[in-house]
Formats: sequence, structure tokens, C-alpha cells
Amino acid sequence: MTTATQQESWITADAPKTGKDEISLQDSAGSNDITRVEGYDEKLEYSEEEERQVRRLIDTRLMPWILFSTFILNIDRTNLSNAIAGGLPKTLGFNNTVINNAGSMYAVIFSSAAILGSILGKYFGPHRFIPFLVLSWGIVTLGHGFIHNATDFYIARFFIALTEGGVIPATLIYLGSFYKKNELATRLSWFWGVQSVASAISGLMASGLLQMEGVSGLQGWRWLFIVDGIITISSAFIFAYILPKSPFHTKGGLNFGGWLNEKQGYIAVTRVVRDDLLKLNYNIKVQWTDIYQALTDIRVWGHLLITIVGLTPGIPFGTYLPSIINGFGYNVYISNALTAPNYILGFISMALMTAHSDRVGERGFHGALSYTWHLIGFLLLEFLPDNSPKALFYISTLIISLSPLTHPMNIAWLTENTAPIGKRTVSSGLVIAAANIYGIWANQIYQPWDAPRYHVGNFIILGFLFTTILLFINQKFLYVRYNKSRGELWAAKSEAEKEDYNATTSHKGSERLDFVFKH
Repeated sequence: MTTATQQESWITADAPKTGKDEISLQDSAGSNDITRVEGYDEKLEYSEEEERQVRRLIDTRLMPWILFSTFILNIDRTNLSNAIAGGLPKTLGFNNTVINNAGSMYAVIFSSAAILGSILGKYFGPHRFIPFLVLSWGIVTLGHGFIHNATDFYIARFFIALTEGGVIPATLIYLGSFYKKNELATRLSWFWGVQSVASAISGLMASGLLQMEGVSGLQGWRWLFIVDGIITISSAFIFAYILPKSPFHTKGGLNFGGWLNEKQGYIAVTRVVRDDLLKLNYNIKVQWTDIYQALTDIRVWGHLLITIVGLTPGIPFGTYLPSIINGFGYNVYISNALTAPNYILGFISMALMTAHSDRVGERGFHGALSYTWHLIGFLLLEFLPDNSPKALFYISTLIISLSPLTHPMNIAWLTENTAPIGKRTVSSGLVIAAANIYGIWANQIYQPWDAPRYHVGNFIILGFLFTTILLFINQKFLYVRYNKSRGELWAAKSEAEKEDYNATTSHKGSERLDFVFKH
């Protein structure tokens, strides 16, 4: 407990409030409001150095576990491409058509689970929901090692999609309670960057595990799933005891006495709420109106289109990358190992681009530039002569992988421009759903008859890339137009009219006239 004397030493002055802030604080006032976050104090004072220290503690005590959870997720999501190169289709008696169809089914189920995941994550609490999901998909991953035919394969992919789908939106909600808006994109780049590292390590692991062919009478690809499943199940129990409920509750479990002291707990919550007053009611549950508002917002749909169009090339390229490299003339073990540099370089370029976007506060042109780079890489892969050296073909895949992934930045862009909290929660689920629903058609782009160069598939990908460049530019200037038109309306109001608007308006969050969109 904090004594009155202790509190007086660091709670001394009212935090500055705008008219909009006052409305938000009044609406959520009252210690009995169960939607109000614990640890917020509008009178709290702290230095920039104290805030940096709190952010540093969150970065070093929470983020490593969040990054480990997505590392485990992507190990389990990319092992299929390694298993394909290791002979899974041949063992089970089917071709790439079954793999593509299963991928399309996976996309539908994963997307549905993602939308539910954002809502259920809010309901049960991300700190509980994430470990449950990790345990669930770990069991299913392990089960992949014991399938025997196409039917078993479809069943396994159904349940892996169902159990994996909710974890990313639940994690987005979780991170939103620890980080400010201008900090989130950089942390999300770490989040997706670690997925690239996981993909690289998955390739290296596969190059070793696939050589266990025949051990205990099992194929190497079966050992790949079995080992990954055991690692995932073990990790779930760690997450259950290491993820804190909130920045204000870091004590307990494997955290023992906690990694934030009492004042730091108040700072951790207060700094996030002052950055975005809507987070004062971060515990609020999703309402039907939130779902309706998210689904009918043209700005949200702009981000969803960027997602489903822009991420489409990643499915065929990522799924068949080991096989594509194998087609250049490398053996299956070298092909899997050579995927590692692709993923590592992708991580570096994404982290640098997203950090720069956060620093300068610009989103749209960063996205367009990244996809221009992507376009150049695929043009090279498509038009290299068939008699080119295999090293040059491999370099073309490196150029593609070096184009920065914009997905973390797009998610941060969506969340910082979407309010209130319930609508933002639904939008987070929608964007993760969009980030997987495109698998329905993306899994059909590379067809067996088009192998090994996939010329037809690459032409289709070029169309998606060019369209994404236009979508990023359009989204940027959509926000510019909104800011201009709303700014003119707001500036034309007298102070009395502004006060009357604050007192009587039914506009909430990003629908308010004084809400400024980042672009």
C-alpha cells in the first residue's frame, strides 16, 4: 500500500486537459467503473527519464516473451513449407493441389478465428487467452506428425487454423495497454520481424530434422512437426505464469515480486492513457455498435484492402520458397538452409523502415516505396533468362525478401486512426482476418503446371504489387482530405460553439471533428 506521504511526493498537480479530455474523464469517472483501467492518476507527475526507464523495463521484461510467443507461432506456421520440400505430399499420396486447397481452407478458418480472437481476448483477458491458444495449437502441431492421408491433412490444417487464428489480435490488444501510439509500430515491427527470424531458424531446423529420415521408422518431416509441437506445448506453460495482467499488475507467477515498483506501475498506465484517453476504459467489452461502426467505416476498409491485396504475394512466395530455390539447382537440404538469409534480411529492412516511419510520423509514402521495391524484385525473378546462373536466381529472391514488410506499420496506422476502443478492438481482429483471408486465392497462384519458374503466377503477383502501391497512396490522401475538411469546419467554430459541440455531440472517437488522422 502507498501511504499518503508517499503519494504526496509524486502526485502534485493536475494533468493538462483539453475540452475533449474532460468529457472522456467525466464519462469514465468513478472508482467502481469496471471498465476503467487500474493505475491511472490524472494528477501524477513524472520526468521524461522516469518514463524512459518504465518503457525500457517493458521492452526488456515483457516484449521478449511476446516476441517468443510469435516466434513459436511462426515456427509452427512455416514448418509446412519445409515439410513439403521434405516429401510430405509424396508420403501421403497427393500433389500441390491438395496443399493449395488446404491453404485456402486454412485462410477462411484462421480469418474467422482472428475476428473472434480479438473479442474473446478482450473478454477473458489476453494474459489468459494467449497461453491457452499456444497450448491448443501445440497439441495440433504435434498431431501433424501422425497423419496418414489427405483427409487427415485437411483435418489437421483445419484445427491448426482454428487454434492459431486468435493469438495475433489478442496480442495487439495486449500491447496496446503497454505502449503509446507512436511506440506501437516499432514494437510491431519487432513482432513481425521475429516471425522472419523464426522462419529463418525454421529452415535451419528443418535442414537438420529432415535428415532424421527413418529414425524410429518415421519420415523426417514427421520429426519436424513432433519436435515443433513439443517445444510449443512446453512454452504454453511458461506463458501462463509469465504474462502479467496489465502494466499495473506485474507481480506473481514467474515474475515473483514484479518488475515495476508502485510508482512505475502508475507511470506505465498513466502515460498510455494521457497519450490516448480512450484507453482509460481499456477494459470495456465490445458492443454490437462497435462491430457495426468498424464494418461501415470506409477508412477501415482502406486498410483491409491494403492488407488483403498487399500480402497476397507472400503466400505463394513463402510457401514455395524452399522449392523455388530447389528448382534453381540446389539440393533439398541446402534449399531449406538458404531460406534463412531471406527471412533475416527481411527482418532488418522491415525494422529500419518501420522505425523511420514512427520517427518522422509518415505512413503512406513509406508503404508505397516498400512495394515499389517489392515490384522490382519480382520483375527480376520473372524476366531472368532460364540459362542464368543459379546464384543470380537466388539473389533475385534475396531482393524480394529485402523489400520491407509494411504489415506492422499498416496495423499501427489503422489503430492510431480508429476510435473508440471497442471499434479499435474489432478493427484489430478484422485486419488480422484480412491478413489471412487472402490465402483463399493466394494459395492458388502458384500451380504445379507452372513450376519451377511460375511465370504465370509471377505475372499475377506483379498486378497485386502495382495495385498495392496505388492503395497506399490513396489511403494517405484520403486522410489528408479528411483532416483538411474537418479542420476547416473546426476552425470556423467560435470557442462557444466548440464548447457546445463537446457538450452535446454524439460523435465519438475518430468521428469527432477535432480528431486528427495520421497519414
